[in-house]
Amino acid sequence: MTTLLDLRLPRTLDGLLARFQAPEWPGMLVEAWVFEDREARRAAEATLRARGFEARIRSAYKPLVHAFLEEIDLAGVTAVTIGLPPDAAQRFKVEAFPLPGLLAPVPVEYAEGRTPEHYEVTLLRDGQPEYLYVFAPNRRRADPIGRDALSPTGWLRTFPPGCPVPNLNAPQRTDYEDVFDAVIAAVRAHRWPEATPFFETLEIAVGIGGIERKLPWHDECLSTREALHEDLYFSLLELFQQIGGRPVGTRDFQPGQIVPLIDAAQGETTVRVSIVPHARQPQRVQEPERLDLASRPLTELEIAQHLARLGGEGFGTTSVQGRPVRGSYFAGQGAGLVVTSGQHANETSGPVGALRAAPRLKRMGAHFALLPQENVDGYALHHRLRAQNPRHMHHAARFTALGDDLEFRPEDRPLERAARLEAYQRTGARLHMNLHGYPAHEWTRPLTGYIPAGYEPYALPRGFFLILRYHPGLEDQAHVFMQALTARLIADPALARLNAEQIAAYQAHLGPVPSPIYNGIICEIGANERMIPPFQLVTEFPDETIYGNAFRLAHTTQMNTVIHAAELVLEQGMLAGKELVA
Repeated sequence: MTTLLDLRLPRTLDGLLARFQAPEWPGMLVEAWVFEDREARRAAEATLRARGFEARIRSAYKPLVHAFLEEIDLAGVTAVTIGLPPDAAQRFKVEAFPLPGLLAPVPVEYAEGRTPEHYEVTLLRDGQPEYLYVFAPNRRRADPIGRDALSPTGWLRTFPPGCPVPNLNAPQRTDYEDVFDAVIAAVRAHRWPEATPFFETLEIAVGIGGIERKLPWHDECLSTREALHEDLYFSLLELFQQIGGRPVGTRDFQPGQIVPLIDAAQGETTVRVSIVPHARQPQRVQEPERLDLASRPLTELEIAQHLARLGGEGFGTTSVQGRPVRGSYFAGQGAGLVVTSGQHANETSGPVGALRAAPRLKRMGAHFALLPQENVDGYALHHRLRAQNPRHMHHAARFTALGDDLEFRPEDRPLERAARLEAYQRTGARLHMNLHGYPAHEWTRPLTGYIPAGYEPYALPRGFFLILRYHPGLEDQAHVFMQALTARLIADPALARLNAEQIAAYQAHLGPVPSPIYNGIICEIGANERMIPPFQLVTEFPDETIYGNAFRLAHTTQMNTVIHAAELVLEQGMLAGKELVA
């Protein structure tokens, strides 16, 4: 093991209390913004009041949402208008998500404001307008690869008694920001080898206070620790791409496995960055569930057991960390089909949906291959991360142990991707059904610009949607197929309700989607010459972090997509050839 950083930092709230022991003037007002939950902030306020201060400590993370949750009285309010800071209105509109859902049935409208540092809130109460200003503490900073970012920051104001003008009004460093900067500095200063992978595992262990708050709208929540995981993982991935001389965002780069471990802590904030060997993660043992009633992600062992029960001719390969990648081939009639899931291992409804769909494909006599979990190393990491923080997205588990996206791995060194290539070869695949998911609640990177760079369309959930890629010249078939498929899928009232609510909220904050919406389902349709099969259907269900009935709807929708798509291909001849296009 090589240690790059081992650091202890004072907690920001503790530093604030140490700074203000006794007021210069009785009744002096202290206002602060920090990355801490309500209970910790209220306790610090009580301590300051006992010392003779007036105190109000607010959240620097999503300050407008916290203002409505903690301070703004909605009794008698019939309408809300929010004026957005004009220089970055779109970014602040996203930061206000999901206020329309939280405040319903009270309508919420957004408008352009006039002040760069405040949300301007107008409440219509009993027919009369009331005006409030909600401060949004931010600072301009360069992110680790040099992009300009407007990011939340700590802030401190003090007021002499009875004076409306603060004698101190300035940004303040927080332990939350200092952890991030220290990790980036340590990684940047290290001498990395010329060749990739740079390491087997880069582990970033952080113990820190913060916010964990479930919101009463879909799967929405507020989590600064989840956000720190996302900021560290993607910032380090981008930094290593830059160090390796590759374009930022490239998916075939292999730095190694980056693992942020962000846990709750009391007292001091701790951070340790280490280069460690790959660890064999023990399989989690849980009570088995019926597939159709599964309320949680399956374990690696459960996936293997369900696949074995299906029969078929087994095939597969071995992962970088030595785990089996298992598939089954079923000889049948008609166009070749391939069903895969788990390419991105933190997207967990796909494996259940694929395994549920397979018996129906067998009864149809389909000629198909099934790979229910392609990225087995990422899946093992995801189960490790979920054990501590089950409601976090954990994008560190998205890619493989080499740090790349297996779909983009070259064919001369396929490793895990070899199983998919064999599935194509065995079936002569006409259609590849690739089951995916994405965040079920807002995805933020607060310290690098708030909205996740490169993944802006995925910042907010937009319901279940579909992507269909096709070889050039097959566009007409693609659109006819998607219209027919979505008509069948939207017949599920639970799915129709989810999509209607999430699409409306998405468009209220990020604007209209550029893709067509067929039968209430967003459809991204485009040509792709790189694919081997002529068609690839990608499902995208907002499944990262969901459990219970929400998870059941997710894997039922994944299953139904596979079954309906197979029916359209095998029974109605869709996607079979140009001559079938009307």
